[in-house]
Amino acid sequence: MNIQYFFLRLVRHFVPENIARFLLKHRWIIRPGLESSDPSAAVKQYIDVLAACGQSINGKRVLVFGYGGRFAVGVDLLKRGAAHVVLCDHFVLLDDERNRELLPAYENYLKLEQAGVRPRSEFITLLHGDIREGQIQKQAAQADVILSTSVFEHLDDVAGITNALAKLTAPQGVHLHFVDLRDHYFKYPFEMLKYSEGVWKKLLNPTSNLNRFRLGDYRRIFDVNFTNVEFTVLERLTDEFHGAKAQIRAEFQTGDEAVDAVTLIHVIASQPK
Repeated sequence: MNIQYFFLRLVRHFVPENIARFLLKHRWIIRPGLESSDPSAAVKQYIDVLAACGQSINGKRVLVFGYGGRFAVGVDLLKRGAAHVVLCDHFVLLDDERNRELLPAYENYLKLEQAGVRPRSEFITLLHGDIREGQIQKQAAQADVILSTSVFEHLDDVAGITNALAKLTAPQGVHLHFVDLRDHYFKYPFEMLKYSEGVWKKLLNPTSNLNRFRLGDYRRIFDVNFTNVEFTVLERLTDEFHGAKAQIRAEFQTGDEAVDAVTLIHVIASQPK
């Protein structure tokens, strides 16, 4: 057993979620994802990958799944040609401090109210709640483009949420999701795969939830919900996987190290079933 890892994961598991979110907001100890740390880079990544497969956000209704309370990605998508942006998150956790930094550069899309910076409804819709619920589905309406970065690995119901997002997709709509399959204690990318489900859930899983899904799990779920699905491997850590393999549980191994060592992917999906 990696004692250092076990201890730090144990602490992270029992840290109250409000404290974890406070640390994340202030970028202390817990690192934010790309959309929070570098929103412009996140948007450029979306646009470049979509362009490579003949897709665009221009004039489209774009839904950002798991936006994290910051409007930067939304206003940048609008600046780059989106017609309307839906910012969706399960939680209401607006980061007013950083949203204020977007003014006055994005005052066409944002406004300052007594409660803080708020989006102009003609350009941005905020959607807070469980995307699987009927009322939230109605509020969201169908989107032409649905995007996320480092969100899917945190979902506790990947199948149900993917199905809900498929229902929100316009007939000619497209999804682009970047998924990080690593243990988010990045020093040990495969360490979480060494523990049983019981030990992981009861003692080690962080409050942000790591579902420990592998490439094959995502393939099965997206294939059920979309006619056209393409996965691209962005990174595989073969040496690290080989070093950890002897202790990785059988359910996380296919026998093909080229598959099992995959750590970063993106998926493009279209034609919801």
